[in-house]
Amino acid sequence: MKPAAILLAGGASTRMGRPKALLPIGEQTFLGRLIGIYSGHCEMVIVVLGHQADVIRAGVVADVMWVRNPEPERGQFSSLQTGLRTLPAGIDCLFQPIDYPAVSASTVELLAATSGELVIPRYQGERGHPVRLSPLIITELLALAPTAQARDVIRSHYPGATFLDVPDAGVVTDIDTPEDFARWIS
Repeated sequence: MKPAAILLAGGASTRMGRPKALLPIGEQTFLGRLIGIYSGHCEMVIVVLGHQADVIRAGVVADVMWVRNPEPERGQFSSLQTGLRTLPAGIDCLFQPIDYPAVSASTVELLAATSGELVIPRYQGERGHPVRLSPLIITELLALAPTAQARDVIRSHYPGATFLDVPDAGVVTDIDTPEDFARWIS
């Protein structure tokens, strides 16, 4: 079975000054591009919104499951837990924050086709996104307190993880500020 995809677009984008999900990539937005890529390789696409949810949803027309994090101020982990709660039982998922918009379709295809407890892409030795989670890890993440960190669970599974070395700098390209965005599009 194909994995599901969870795209985390619930942040306040305070450093960017506007919703990162709606930043342009050519004719598309960050979110629109990622939805298009994941839709072709995943069973379902879940977009977790929070801050400026209505603005983002109005700016992207797509056949996805829209979920609203009721407490986005708690941070990215709360958005991940919100998305994980919507998954059907027993399904793997790929997840990534919206601020990694440059991941390639071929990387998503490879991750969707690679099963394992935990699958993480690497570019030149640096771990990136998206990350593939098994139902076991999903269960562990859902059991954590809201103040916990997802990375603690994920790091505990590194010994059994599959690390995929990919020629895709997009897995480590994090766009957080107007300067990051300007450098990236130039």
